[in-house]
Amino acid sequence: MTSEAKFSVTAAGTASPRALMRILGIFEGIAESGKGMTLADLAAYLSAPKSSLLLLLRTLVANDYLVHEAGVYRLGTNIFQLASAVLSGRDLSKLIRPFLEKLVATTGETVYLAAIDHEAQVATYVQGIDSPQAVRYSVPAGVVRPLYTSAAGKLLLAFQDPSWRDNYIKNAKLKAWTPATTIDKNVLKTELAEIRKSGVALSIGEAVEDAAGIAAPLFNSDGSVTHAILIAAPAERFKRALPALRQAILETARDASAIKAAQ
Repeated sequence: MTSEAKFSVTAAGTASPRALMRILGIFEGIAESGKGMTLADLAAYLSAPKSSLLLLLRTLVANDYLVHEAGVYRLGTNIFQLASAVLSGRDLSKLIRPFLEKLVATTGETVYLAAIDHEAQVATYVQGIDSPQAVRYSVPAGVVRPLYTSAAGKLLLAFQDPSWRDNYIKNAKLKAWTPATTIDKNVLKTELAEIRKSGVALSIGEAVEDAAGIAAPLFNSDGSVTHAILIAAPAERFKRALPALRQAILETARDASAIKAAQ
């Protein structure tokens, strides 16, 4: 989905949970109809006032999530692109999971699949498998981390298009999550260059004190990177096992990238 496809409804009250549910209801109703719906149809379907729906509909049409022709609303280009992206992410999680399971078995540590969110400018932990050890690093899927301070975040940032990466660094407000967080932009640039050279990113106590991680990229068929594999562990145990963890994640990322690129 292109940057032009993003939309936001900014009028007073339209960011409410009710408005968000109405947007989802609009998509659901039109998809179920198979032939599109009028404003009156949608108002009846959602039991909502026409005046409230009209602002939402105009915004969705303006951003190509809906098409409005001859009084009928139909699904637009960008909602199909969004649906495709969601399905692709789900399929990728299924595709990569066996590699994550093997990596947990090999290292005994927690492993995550992380993805970059260009709009929010964060790394999201898409899925994870916890270490079987009693003392372990564990956060739920859906947790986000800054691109400048976590292993997965720095890895994903390092492998973005140079112009996007430079713009991010220029505008980002770096704050110290822990005493170990890098907040000097020149130091960050040097670190990102080293990540691109070595193929891994490290974070020891930078995002969470006493926790550490190592991440490696999953390459797309065109050489771009939107996802990474991350191993996370208590910091002291992580440092002792680092050489083995580095070898394991590089081998796993290489093998998973080959499968991912072939899809």
